[in-house]
Amino acid sequence: MSENAAASIVRGEALEGLDDYHSVMDIFHRSVKRYDEKVAFSCMGKSLTYAELDRLSGDFAAWLQHETNLEPGDRVAIQLPNLLQFPVAVFGAIRAGMVVVNTNPLYTEREMTHQFKDSGAKAILILANMADKLERVLDKTDIEHVVITEIGDLHDFPKRPLINFVVKYVKKMVPRYSIPKAVGLRQVLKQGASLEHREVERELDDIAALQYTGGTTGLAKGTMLTHRNLVANMLQAKQIIGGGLSEGSEVVVAPLPVYHIYTFTVNCLFMLEGGNHSLLITNPRDLDTFIKELSKTRFTGFVGLNTLFNALCNRDDFKALDFSHLHLTISGGMALTKAAAKRWEEVTGCPIAEGYGLTETSPIVSFNPVEAIQLGTIGRPVAGTELKLCNPDGGDPEPGEPGELCVRGPQVMKGYWNRDDETAKVIDADGFFHTGDIAVIQDDGYVRIVDRKKDMILVSGFNVYPNEIEDVVAAHPKVVESCAVGVPDDTSGEVIKLFVVAKDSSLTSDELRAWCKQELAGYKVPKLVEFRDELPKTNVGKVLRRQLRDEGSTETGTGTDG
Repeated sequence: MSENAAASIVRGEALEGLDDYHSVMDIFHRSVKRYDEKVAFSCMGKSLTYAELDRLSGDFAAWLQHETNLEPGDRVAIQLPNLLQFPVAVFGAIRAGMVVVNTNPLYTEREMTHQFKDSGAKAILILANMADKLERVLDKTDIEHVVITEIGDLHDFPKRPLINFVVKYVKKMVPRYSIPKAVGLRQVLKQGASLEHREVERELDDIAALQYTGGTTGLAKGTMLTHRNLVANMLQAKQIIGGGLSEGSEVVVAPLPVYHIYTFTVNCLFMLEGGNHSLLITNPRDLDTFIKELSKTRFTGFVGLNTLFNALCNRDDFKALDFSHLHLTISGGMALTKAAAKRWEEVTGCPIAEGYGLTETSPIVSFNPVEAIQLGTIGRPVAGTELKLCNPDGGDPEPGEPGELCVRGPQVMKGYWNRDDETAKVIDADGFFHTGDIAVIQDDGYVRIVDRKKDMILVSGFNVYPNEIEDVVAAHPKVVESCAVGVPDDTSGEVIKLFVVAKDSSLTSDELRAWCKQELAGYKVPKLVEFRDELPKTNVGKVLRRQLRDEGSTETGTGTDG
């Protein structure tokens, strides 16, 4: 145990400015007015100023209000990668009083069906590349209005049709689909421009977004994030990070998906509030194109995670970039290793400030102040936030002893959408959200995570819950039972290993992976498969997941077809 591990409760400083806002739209309106000619977002060589973002989002809002039957409070799903269309749609929907449902573009039909049905979404903006999936699930949902966009839709002529032609006909990235009632985004914006947009007043306690997160039941739950949650977290980020930023002057690289709460809050709210420029990277896995884009930009900030820092620092073309303007690097989404942090600083000259958060906390809970970074910790609680440690029985651990990290503050979610039972399991009577992560609070107020949620697997920053995988595998006719665990991996942090008891010896690992690919997003598909005669269990029949995880972590190889 560390010598300076002594506390079981710590509080952030007072939060300033929350009473100055009524909703997320207050942030938006102030920024687009103050920084109108500044660049708000850029992507694939096209920039969008704050004034243009104001106009286009207003056009989208007007279309929703006049050309659909949607009312304030209805849910609008947005299923896009990092494109300029994302902030236009998000702020347009919120301006019309709607609730945004951010949806992962990697989702399978099964995952899409669940999220759309569970949220009750009545409208969707979706990329043409995945519209074929929507066609096959549409009649299982409540969606009445479909808007389809192509990658180049917000680019100027002649680049726009060229991008869309190459994507569709050369790279063949757009499967055939037929959704007769669908309308194109460009048509929507053209119609909206001729209509009068009515501003809709929202209150801080109204829901602004449903962010879906995994659950131990295997079904994703909708986290209700209110305007208060998001405004508070923006202000919390500003208090602990913003002091070293120049308003209207920063260029911040955003390679992580904007539909994820991490980038959603940091780039769509925090950076926007300060009039800064977010460079959206559509496909960060394409490192050649990514680094070429960076070479054209005098970026001053970078928002990433451990696996991305590692991948970039292994590239000679990345090392050759000009880092003379980079003064802020933020890490979140997964644990930052000391090796990756040191390597990044050696290559770029800029230290990494690690934070910690969850979807349920909008997400930022704690952060390492740039001027006082402690590698190996998740920093101190942000303003207005109280952290405490709890024992399994609800009591307080002894000073210096680890316990479950619990969070109370204005960024803690309202609850899970239509799941009061699940909400009651994680938010106690005193308003503390129980994270499931085991931590130690040092006597200097910094926090260290010493263990993770018991079962969750973290693949490149994405939460994967074993029961969801096991539910899919259980439906295979040749499987008796299975157990999914995470094992260490240098590239993605962890990969999924599946232990399987088969009822038919002809079952192979390739057959199982192919089965999973039909039902699960790619990052949830097991990379390693090991067949066993039986799985270890407790005396009441519960599979000993931790034992299998420990065994999997000490073994090497690519799995067996036993």
